Amino acid sequence: MQDIADKVGVSKALVSLVFRNAAGPSAETRQRVFAAADELGYRVNRTAALMTSRRSHHLGVTINIRNSFHTEIAEHIVAAADRAGYEIVLGAVTPTHGEAKVIETLLDFRCEGILLLGPELSASELADLGGKIPSVVIGRRVRTDELDVVRTADGRGIASVVDHLVGLGHREVVHVSGGTGVIATDRCNGYLRAMRRHGLDGNAEVIEADFTESAGIVAAQRLMERPLPTAVVCANDRLGAGVLDALRRAGVDVPGEVSVTGYDDSMLARLGHIDLTTVGQKPQEQADHAVAAVIERLDMGRTEARSFLLTPELVVRATTAPPR
Repeated sequence: MQDIADKVGVSKALVSLVFRNAAGPSAETRQRVFAAADELGYRVNRTAALMTSRRSHHLGVTINIRNSFHTEIAEHIVAAADRAGYEIVLGAVTPTHGEAKVIETLLDFRCEGILLLGPELSASELADLGGKIPSVVIGRRVRTDELDVVRTADGRGIASVVDHLVGLGHREVVHVSGGTGVIATDRCNGYLRAMRRHGLDGNAEVIEADFTESAGIVAAQRLMERPLPTAVVCANDRLGAGVLDALRRAGVDVPGEVSVTGYDDSMLARLGHIDLTTVGQKPQEQADHAVAAVIERLDMGRTEARSFLLTPELVVRATTAPPR
């Protein structure tokens, strides 16, 4: 700042007023200061600025970088935050860098609110976080008075897939589950209820897996060790892509012999060579609700918890057809 002050011929204190957008400097002086800053390649030290500011206007987001749906919804969160005058700090959740550690890092960066994408923390841990800082859970059912929740009705979404397949004439419909977490359990229960509603209880079968492509490949290999079902309902698109890949590599006609579905309507499902029938979760609406919810707490004084439940949408593509 002293270099800029010397170049413009003003005091360092006046340059500081310009960068802080404080009252005092004229429009002409501001223009000269910014022009000199550009010429000298100066950038404001945001870390130093945060140390002297009462607010950071940072929102932290936890994201599983292997999850293409998380990537898509994060993009919408950034856009919504930009419109509201907030900055997003992304925290990458990985097998060696868990959610708890990511949240600690986001708090160290003075994030004023936390948005958690499909968190796997326990309900008590989430409630504890919500009691400390405005927090929003996105994509997962959780009952607590300490934080806000934005999600789609997963059970209803999976049921729409089963309804679609049964409507095509399928009766042997297997579900490849995403594990024992809340999200996977809600989707599995939706499958079981839908099968029961169609009078297909005796045909219902669940293959335990997790939300990865490799788990989908293993599940498909297990299915091919016996007479194949006519349809496979996967708990997410990554599982669906794995099942689809393994079946096609083995020479199984999809959807001629087996229909395959996913869940999330991620970018993966939309790829031309995959073209997966799936369920859309309205990522932009979820992002908009989540950012608005945390800002309501920060800027409008809202204290009571709110829950936003959106209706998912079936997206029919090339991997489902009537059974032969």
